[in-house]
Amino acid sequence: MGSISLYDYQRDALNRMRNGCILCGGVGSGKSRTGLAYYYLQEGGQLGTDDYISMKNPRDLYIITTARKRDTCEWQGDLAPFLLSPTPEANYYKNKVVIDSWNNITKYVDVKNAFFIFDEQRVVGYGAWTKAFLKIVKSNDWILLSATPGDTWQDYIPVFIANGFYRNKTDFVDQHVIYDWRAKYPKIDSYRNTGRLIRLRDKILVTMDFKRQTVSHHEDVRVSYDISKYKDIMRSRWNPWEDRPIETAAELCMALRRVTNSDESRAVAVLELLEDHPKAIIFYSYDYELDILRSLGYPEGTEIAEWNGHKHQEIPTGDKWVYLVQYTAGCEGWNCITTDTIIFYSQQYSYKVATQAAGRIDRLTTPYRDLNYYHLKSFSGIDLAISKALSKKKNFNEGKFVGWTTKPLEVNRNAEQEKHRRAA
Repeated sequence: MGSISLYDYQRDALNRMRNGCILCGGVGSGKSRTGLAYYYLQEGGQLGTDDYISMKNPRDLYIITTARKRDTCEWQGDLAPFLLSPTPEANYYKNKVVIDSWNNITKYVDVKNAFFIFDEQRVVGYGAWTKAFLKIVKSNDWILLSATPGDTWQDYIPVFIANGFYRNKTDFVDQHVIYDWRAKYPKIDSYRNTGRLIRLRDKILVTMDFKRQTVSHHEDVRVSYDISKYKDIMRSRWNPWEDRPIETAAELCMALRRVTNSDESRAVAVLELLEDHPKAIIFYSYDYELDILRSLGYPEGTEIAEWNGHKHQEIPTGDKWVYLVQYTAGCEGWNCITTDTIIFYSQQYSYKVATQAAGRIDRLTTPYRDLNYYHLKSFSGIDLAISKALSKKKNFNEGKFVGWTTKPLEVNRNAEQEKHRRAA
């Protein structure tokens, strides 16, 4: 049996890891293998030798990951060098290895004296997943793997509690949160004693100094849009597809995006890009975009596959293919090293989701040095606003963009006038 191969930066991270830490590495940095190496060392294994050193009666291992990673058996490949497998017949040891999704985390709240690897940051807020997580960590050792561990101090509350820094959320709020007294609902205005928060975060956050060998080339591809229709919707606040008034900021933004994203120029841009890049992943947002992408006149012999809420197909393997992926369904939990090209048919509101999506082809094992990312964008107000937010590593705010909260009467009046005009 051979030794376990790790890069220097992974070994460096191992030296700094501890129970309850967050292993933070960029998308494709090898967090899974590093997390397993930590478990291997905790259970008596040894690195740095020419031969595999067996663990000594290892504890049961539970890996809580995304549904896609579970279904595509990606973790099995990382487990193999450690002679571990969720299949008892293939497992070198007598311990139990379980790989399951976050959707089923509540099944394991009664497990004790085991080791948990939580893959991807899902313990945000105080829903069922977080409550189950906090019960599990009381009786087991654990680590968390994440490329994006948290954007605000709120995101760290469950992990802080799990590490024993605070008794509960109320304890954290009492010590650090200042609410905006002017808001009609509980809205955090600022934080106090942030020095302690920084120290606690640094105590549990183990960053991987991952130097990529790839070079990412991001290019904006400018497309057109129906200016007249766009302005008409902005003025009238009317949904022309459902023939009714637009009632919310989110609905207005969705209507404006439908105008820009449905423009024929986007389809033309996709086909032109495929002439130079016959194998490409295309990310999209809405079902109407999928309908457009399905019906394009792709070059003869191009294989089409999808990953979304409707279909879960594998990545094609031919010389010419297109993989249509919906952002929410497929921005994480899988990778592809058989292409160097991603086309973003439309933009995403979330900077985190956009980053995760781009990381699908930026992997340690990719044979490509240069990676191509094409962002289809128009000069419409909403496209420009989304781009501006993402460039600042922020999420796009629909209410702020349309000024909905400051102009509700004007908005309602416009929609009502449009309703009467159309009836007449």
